[in-house]
Amino acid sequence: MGRIMAIDYGRKRVGIAVTDELRMIAGGLCTVHVKDVIQFIREYCSKEQVDFIVVGEPLDMQMRASEASRYIEPFVKNLRKQFPDIGVTRMDERYTSKMAFQTMIDAGLGKKARQNKALVDTISATIILQSYLEKIANTE
Repeated sequence: MGRIMAIDYGRKRVGIAVTDELRMIAGGLCTVHVKDVIQFIREYCSKEQVDFIVVGEPLDMQMRASEASRYIEPFVKNLRKQFPDIGVTRMDERYTSKMAFQTMIDAGLGKKARQNKALVDTISATIILQSYLEKIANTE
């Protein structure tokens, strides 16, 4: 069984999280520059089996695509083209940045560490992945 990867796609940085081989635990992997994300995924997939990629879907409060969708949709399309053997799905990402920031506070990170936007992106990807794991667990 391959891993599941989650992506919190932003205009500058992309937070990435992956599961363990048993798909039980979501863990933050890293943050990469948006221009390097496809190459990073390609290299990661050459070392680890990845069966699914979950990309955060920015929705507004009325469950409509938000402004950020206009630059995420082309990325998702390219992702499906570049990795035709890997399933790509979407997961609501509303509030993940706020939840990531709160997680940092709860973990006791200082103000300087909480200003690390790359860390926020990685934690956001982990939250997206954990939400996806909970969703598929509830449907099985």
